[in-house]
Order: sequence, then C-alpha cells, then structure tokens
Amino acid sequence: MRRLLVLTLAATALVAAPVSATPVAGTHCSEFPSDNWWHADVSHLPVHARSRQWLSHMSTDVDLHPDFGPSFGDGPNYGIPITVVRSSHPKVRVRFDYASESDRVRYPLGADTRVEGGRGSSGDKHTIVVDKGGCRLYETWNTRIRDGHWVAGSGAVWSLRSNDLRPDGWTSADAAGLPILPGLLRWKEVKAGRVDHAIRFTTDVSSKHHLWPARHDAGSESSLAYPPMGARFRLRAGFSTSGYSAYAVTVIKAMKKYGLVLADNGSPWYFQGEQSARWPARLIEELKQIPASSFVAVDTSSLQVSPDSGQVSD
Repeated sequence: MRRLLVLTLAATALVAAPVSATPVAGTHCSEFPSDNWWHADVSHLPVHARSRQWLSHMSTDVDLHPDFGPSFGDGPNYGIPITVVRSSHPKVRVRFDYASESDRVRYPLGADTRVEGGRGSSGDKHTIVVDKGGCRLYETWNTRIRDGHWVAGSGAVWSLRSNDLRPDGWTSADAAGLPILPGLLRWKEVKAGRVDHAIRFTTDVSSKHHLWPARHDAGSESSLAYPPMGARFRLRAGFSTSGYSAYAVTVIKAMKKYGLVLADNGSPWYFQGEQSARWPARLIEELKQIPASSFVAVDTSSLQVSPDSGQVSD
C-alpha cells in the first residue's frame, strides 16, 4: 500500500442526512445515507470519455479475483474483518506514521479488535471498527502494537449518518481517501440477495489524480490516460449470468448496477469483501470467472451535488 505526505488533521464536521441503506451487520447503522455515492445506480450513466485509455493500462486480459474467502487452514480467512463495538468501548490514542492527514482522536481499539491478516501480517493490516451506538466508523491502515502502544500508518473517522467527505488531498486508511467499509461485500447481504453499493477494487498502476468523491491519490503516472483513484467501472449489461449460482448472480447484478470503485493500488482487478468463514468456496470460484474485459468506466460527474459531499442528485 501507499502513503504520501500530509498536514495536521482535525476531524471533519459531521452533518446528519437521511438514512435507509442496508445496515451494518450487528448494528442499526446504515453504510452511509441512501443518497450517498456508494449507493448510486450507475447502470444508465454514460461511458467515461477515457474508459478505453484507462482500461488499456489495467490488465484487462485477466479475470476478477475475489480478495476474500476461505484460506483452507493457511492462516485466517481472507478478507478485511469488521469489528462492531458499543459506544462505551474504551478508546485509546493511536500513534500515526502519517499523522498530518490522520484523524487524531481516540479510537475504540483493544484486544477484541480484528486486524486484516492478523496482527503479525506483512500485509495492509487494516482495521474497521463500527461504534454501533454512535454510528461512527473508525478505520486504520498498517495497524500494530509497538512498545505497548497502538500504532498505525494512518487513520480516519466518519459518521455513518453523513455524506461529508474528507478535505480534498487527504488520505484515509485507503489510497483514495474514501472509507473502506461501504465498498466491502458482506456474506449476509449476498445471502439475502441484496447488495446495494459499489465494490472496492485495486489495480497496479494508476495516475497521480483522483475523481470526486475520492480525495487522494497515490499513483506513479502523471498521464491522465491511466486510471485515477475514485474511477468507477460497470460490468456490461449484456454479460450473461447463465450457469452462475444465485449468490454469484447477486454479485454480478451489483457490478452492473453499482459497479466497482478504484480505491487503492494493488493486484489488478482484486475486489474486496469482509473476512468471514461463511463465504462458500463455490461462490469464490465462480466470481473468479468474471473477465475484466467486460467492464467499462462510467462518468459519475453528473451525480455530484457538492464537491465536498458524497451526496448524489436524484
């Protein structure tokens, strides 16, 4: 994962907005308001003018790779874990390697906090913690304990009732400066047949630019011909679901309606879900059969209400 320079952070003001999106499991909190960009239907939006250019630099000869699912005994199950806590959960100070763009508040981390890949992992070590009473989301990257203190590369806090974005140019626990939680597939929603949000994914080479509502970028290419953070990609409407299970069809339909969001640098066309032992192995194998070549980039600029808000127009 990436990290660039930053300035001192004070938490962004959090403004309430209507909520009716699917709640986070174990809470009454939505994954941001129903009129948030993550929940926007992009199935009828125009193809982005740079779609072909971006895709030409994105290894479209590969199939998608679900970056979650069973590990068959080789460490914890793959995916990013979600920890749900009460508002009374003790909060601790976190020392950030990149403190100037991190929300320097106390975080509800403790012995119950689940870390991506495990605390001894050499990977991104994300944590996602939801305060179910206050409907607040805490996310950290490269999280570990050093000399008895919590340390992370960066951290960000959101109100799940708000459409507010981080200041433009500021990172989060993700390269795009966006929250990770709303872009994760959850087994519960797939099982229920209702995925109502876009899905987070990665690519290896991106530009030094970002598109609303992304706030940050970490690419290596100055050219606009390379995909920027925040770019949204839609599975073609004509992609056949024949032969796929009902669970796989649910995910495919979400990719057609809500699409994928470029949120970080990593392996090409890896898309993320929660860490859970319940993911069926068959589903994971089916999702590996979706070709990257069946996607196009869409232009979401018409959805913008304000450059500093994730709210979308009707």
